[in-house]
Amino acid sequence: MTSQARILVVDDDRLVLATVTHGLAQAGYEVIGADNGDEAILLARQHRPDLALLDIRMEGKSGFDVAATLRDAYRIPFIFLSAFSDPATLAQVQALGALDYLVKPLDVAQIVPRVEAALRQVRQQAPAAAAIAPAPSLPPAQPPEARVSALPLPASPLADPVALAVGVLMHRHSLTRDQAWDRLQRLATAQAQSPVLQAERLLGAVEELARSAI
Repeated sequence: MTSQARILVVDDDRLVLATVTHGLAQAGYEVIGADNGDEAILLARQHRPDLALLDIRMEGKSGFDVAATLRDAYRIPFIFLSAFSDPATLAQVQALGALDYLVKPLDVAQIVPRVEAALRQVRQQAPAAAAIAPAPSLPPAQPPEARVSALPLPASPLADPVALAVGVLMHRHSLTRDQAWDRLQRLATAQAQSPVLQAERLLGAVEELARSAI
């Protein structure tokens, strides 16, 4: 791995934080760790990471709070890491525009390929976004570092519906990622649909469950 992308990892479980940051550093990334939401936002402002990995349930500011700030204030894309995949949580993940959603427990061997995929996706979107709308000029009073272009978030509510659908199937049926992907493919084949359409159909059902539970 030769990438020098900067990754912000946020988790209030110190063991999980240490494991993930070490694994990503071993994979060649520059890694910044935070064990709470306030520190995460401060580090994001200071270091402008290329991607953030966010735990959802934390004391103080939740991962959702941090994600909204990263999206709205700094245009920093993010992935959620969480042990929860209930309909309400998944609906919020989708609404915030996460690039991916990984269900705990997981290991670094699972995380690194998903981080690589998320970064590729962001890099592919950056030229297209720049061609459509040039970045607005910043007021002269802002510091030079504020002029650094931030990576755009995906235009759709969730950039990869397949990734989220696989996470849903893993959680609900206690499957490995490969088993969940195989199940999604079989469902798609049975409905004569592509995996993407089948994933969107599954997520739509999750959203409907979340709305009915409110």
